[in-house]
Amino acid sequence: MRLDKALSASGEGTRSELKKIIRSGKVSVNGNVVTDPGFKVDPSDEISVSGNEVSVKENLYFVFDKPDSVLTAMEDKRLPTVADYIPENLKSKKLSPVGRLDYHTTGLLIITNDGELSHRLTSPRYDVPKMYEITYSGDPLEESHVKQCNDGVVLEEGDKKTVLKPSKLELKEGNRCILTLYEGKTHEVRRIIASFGRSVITLRRFAIGDLVLTEEKPGELRPLAPEELISLKAQVGLTQDR
Repeated sequence: MRLDKALSASGEGTRSELKKIIRSGKVSVNGNVVTDPGFKVDPSDEISVSGNEVSVKENLYFVFDKPDSVLTAMEDKRLPTVADYIPENLKSKKLSPVGRLDYHTTGLLIITNDGELSHRLTSPRYDVPKMYEITYSGDPLEESHVKQCNDGVVLEEGDKKTVLKPSKLELKEGNRCILTLYEGKTHEVRRIIASFGRSVITLRRFAIGDLVLTEEKPGELRPLAPEELISLKAQVGLTQDR
């Protein structure tokens, strides 16, 4: 495994941050300073950063179908969290959700300890589509709303205007629609629907890139299949050896 990947998997930072740290001479492997981020290491090697020993671990990847009324967080003293659905034997692996879903938003979360993949999947730079199924109250949405999404919805909040990245709106029967986003601003789906004079009733994310929820049930956590991981990494410019 690459040194920068091993450190990222151990929760020491993103790959870009770690490359700078390694090149600065702050990382040693088996007592020797290493300045090449691509230096090959394995779990038996003794690695330290600025004199502090780091335990090397392999990256883990899971698909989670988040239920309603669950926080996208690893700890909260009052409310149920995603961490409540992670088995005890995995709780020491520094897993965390990729991005977040609102408390009352259900559906697809990726849970991993791969900091670089998490960063790329959530960065607008990589244009990874996230697809949401929505039911809403009010009159049915129209083609004019589809065009607004294609052009980039303008949100007006007081004197401030925010122009969102273009999105894709697909109209369905029965006050339902599919919205595909390419960025992840706070409450973006709900704010878009509200700007159309409607209110979200239910909101479920069912796809991130080519990864789609199929037969998962709310609260289910399963390992990412090898072909799913390869596809996700390819979408953000990562290969299996990085």
